[in-house]
Amino acid sequence: MARHALNIDVREKRFGGGEPLFSNFRLCVAPGEVVALVGPSGVGKTTLLRLIGGVDDDFVGEISVDGVPARQAPPPGFVFQDARLLPWFDAVDNLCAVLGHVDEASALAMIGRVGLGAHARAYPRQMSGGMQRRLGLARALAANPRLLLLDEPFVSLDSVLVGELLELFRSIFEAERPTTILVSHDPEDAARLADRVVLFSGRPVGISGELSFDIPRAARGAVDIARLAEAVSAAGQGGAT
Repeated sequence: MARHALNIDVREKRFGGGEPLFSNFRLCVAPGEVVALVGPSGVGKTTLLRLIGGVDDDFVGEISVDGVPARQAPPPGFVFQDARLLPWFDAVDNLCAVLGHVDEASALAMIGRVGLGAHARAYPRQMSGGMQRRLGLARALAANPRLLLLDEPFVSLDSVLVGELLELFRSIFEAERPTTILVSHDPEDAARLADRVVLFSGRPVGISGELSFDIPRAARGAVDIARLAEAVSAAGQGGAT
């Protein structure tokens, strides 16, 4: 299965009459690459995800997915800070009803893929926070397994759940090789999952630094992850404004 390439060229993005949030911002993402966007809250990371996903097309410039304008390309798979599940649907129907192209068999397979096979007919109110995030990931993969946009997917979860979800995401990245943009405030998330880290700062948003990791994701042990996370933290502090 081919993965998507992203080319981002935002010449200007502003809200109302305020100063530009983005100005002459460019970023390219290779097919199958996992890029972590790291920077302070409010810097523009989530806004960029919305532009990539075609949710917000009120900007000057061009964002393309394999050469197709983002607003015309198939929607990416989104994983949000909260799962955004429909409470009146069970797990299967949260995939089938929301995504018209997904049938029950495909939904069951994807739900099993994220470790929720025993809870396929559970409703969101019957699920823990971690289970809801897993279902959100299943929905994203069902929507578009080639392009994932992850907006702080581990926020507000305890450390045990975060560890379990990090391993789940890592296994999916290795098996499926989706092109992925991960927004995170935690350098360790980037150290565990990313191939490359892009550091955001300033207004308009600028890229204050980039780090490419030389150790394959599957080969990173605890010492490697700690070292890479420290490098991300140091680079972020050096580029802070």
